[in-house]
Parts: sequence; C-alpha cells; structure tokens
Amino acid sequence: MKKFDKERVLLAVAGPVIALAVAFVLSAIVLIASGKNPVEPFALMFEQAGFSDIQVLIVNQASMYYIAALAVAIGFRMNLFNIGVDGQYQLAAMMAAIVGAHANLPAALQIPLLLLTAALTGAFWSGIAGVLKITRGVSEVVATIMLNSIATAVIGYLWLPDVFGVKIGNNNTTGEMHESGRVPGIDMGAAGEIYGLVILAVVLGIGYWLVLNRTRFGFDLRASGASESAAAASGVRPKRMVLTAMLLSGGLAGLAGLPILLGDTHTYSLNFPTGIGFLGIGIALLGRNSPVGIAFAALLWAWLDKASPELDFHGYDKEIAVIMQGLIVLAVVVSYEAVREWGLRRQQRRVGAELAAGHVLGATDNTEKEVAGR
Repeated sequence: MKKFDKERVLLAVAGPVIALAVAFVLSAIVLIASGKNPVEPFALMFEQAGFSDIQVLIVNQASMYYIAALAVAIGFRMNLFNIGVDGQYQLAAMMAAIVGAHANLPAALQIPLLLLTAALTGAFWSGIAGVLKITRGVSEVVATIMLNSIATAVIGYLWLPDVFGVKIGNNNTTGEMHESGRVPGIDMGAAGEIYGLVILAVVLGIGYWLVLNRTRFGFDLRASGASESAAAASGVRPKRMVLTAMLLSGGLAGLAGLPILLGDTHTYSLNFPTGIGFLGIGIALLGRNSPVGIAFAALLWAWLDKASPELDFHGYDKEIAVIMQGLIVLAVVVSYEAVREWGLRRQQRRVGAELAAGHVLGATDNTEKEVAGR
C-alpha cells in the first residue's frame, strides 16, 4: 500500500477511534462524579453482548438504525442536513401499515407494494423540503424540522377511528396487517428471530456504495456537495441534484421502519419506535457516511440500547447509555475536526519537504551544468 493510501486509512480510522475513546472516558468521569463504579457498567454491557438473545435484538435494532443513517448520509454527501428522517420514517411506516391492513394481495405483490408505499411516502415528505429549498431558498433544516411536527399531526389525524384508526384498549393502532404482507424472520432457535428485512438493509448498503462510487450520478452528487459552483461549471444542474438527493434520502428514510413493521408488530401503534431518525444522524457521523462505517456504528448504538437495561438490576441507571450516545456525537464532531487539522498539517509538511527537495535537486543540477560548461 502506498504511503498516501496508508495516511488516508489512518485518518479515516482515527476519528471514530478517538471519538469512542473520549466518550468512554467522559462517561467514566460522569459515573465517578455520581459516586458509581466507572468500570462495572461497561463490563456488564459487554457481558450482555455475549448472550444470543441480546445479539438477535442488537441485529434487529441495528437494521433500522442502519437504513435511517443511510438516509442521513445521502443528504450529508450533498451537503444537505435532512433532520426530518424521523418524521419521514414514521409517516411512511404508518402509510405502509394502513395499506397492509386494507389491501390483501398475494405475498409476491403485497410485500413490494408495502415497500413502494413506504419509500414513496418518505420521498414525498422530504421532497416538500427539497422543493422549498430550490424554489424559495428555504433551509432544509428548518423545513424538515417543521415537517416533523406536521407529520406527527397527520399521524394523529389518521389514527382517528373515523379515518384509519383502530382502538385497542388505550392504544391507537392501524389494525392488524394481512398475513401476505408479513416477512418471515430467520429462526435462531431459543434466541428468537432476526427480522427478514435485515437483508434489505444489507442490499441498501451495497446499493448506496455502488451508486455513489461507481456511477456518474454518484460522482455528480459528491461533486455538488463538495463545490456547487464547480459542479455547475462541469454541466451538473445543482437544483436538480438537491431535489434528487432529498427524494432519495426521504425514500430510504421511509424504509427504516419496515423491518419491525413487517417482521414483528404488523401494525403501527403508540408503541412503535420513535427517534430512530435522530439517532441516524449520530450514526452517520460516526460512520463517516461510509456503508461499512455506518454498519459498525449502528451495531454500537444498538448494543448500547439493548445491553443497558441490565444496568437497572445492578444499581446503575440505564440512562448511562443515552449519556454515552450523546457524548459520542459530541466527541465525533471534535475529534473529526482535530483529525482533519492534523491531516492538513501533515500534507502541508509533506508538500513543503517535496518542494525543498526539488529546490535542492534543481540547484545541484544547475551546479553540475556550470561545472560541465567550464
């Protein structure tokens, strides 16, 4: 491997490693300040990761985190901050649940219909922010935040008994989906079942990498995110790329809730997971928008979620995991900036050394020519 490639790998790995190390240290300091053992909680959570049932829960949770983080990462690649992934995914999951409860096609048609419904709903909701940005210059951050609130109101309306809601006790639901829309899981015996749509997360990760790194569209997307004016000079239409990126981001966000919807709950209710879209932001940052990096970050986040309940039985607050997640996001921002500055200085020193070497070599050549001329 060339020296330049080694430095690139080092810079790519250094950021996440530093961020995780800092987050662990700061979490330990918080525990010490509260009079707790700074090591035992982490030992307990690492121990939980060795149990097969917890591993299944981690993989299932990570599949949803992974898809949500991919949705955020597409926006980041275009220098867009789609903070509305949570609203897009929740509204898309509800629409898919409604369609699944009222349409009863053969499984070969029902499942693709539900996938398409969720993707189109998410794309439509994010597309509103995209249109506002390219036509009125409205920041996608402001637009998507407001759309999150509107999505919550729309969901509340759709839950009304006179619309699509089905009241079960004190729980609002969309009713049970037909069996043709349920995706069977991977049986792991006593450990439980891995969601069948974990495979969808893997396929989306591969597709994300191929599109961004092996297609002209992916190059245009990355070029527009790096420099909109330079991309425009090379023939790329920036406004169209902004809208396309927002549609793709929303479409992926719409799929984030389907692993649990089609594999477990089979209805959209008050118990449906929330906040996945916001967690996807931290996961995408930690994974540096790389499909492999995001996969490791999603597994880490899922481990913190599923291993932390054990802390309650040992006198520790499970909120330690939440604190650590927040510290990871903060450490990611700081460490990436520090690594970037370090890498920039290394490049400057290397260029300076090469210029100095070239200057010395040029001076030596001139001296030899003068001697030969005499």
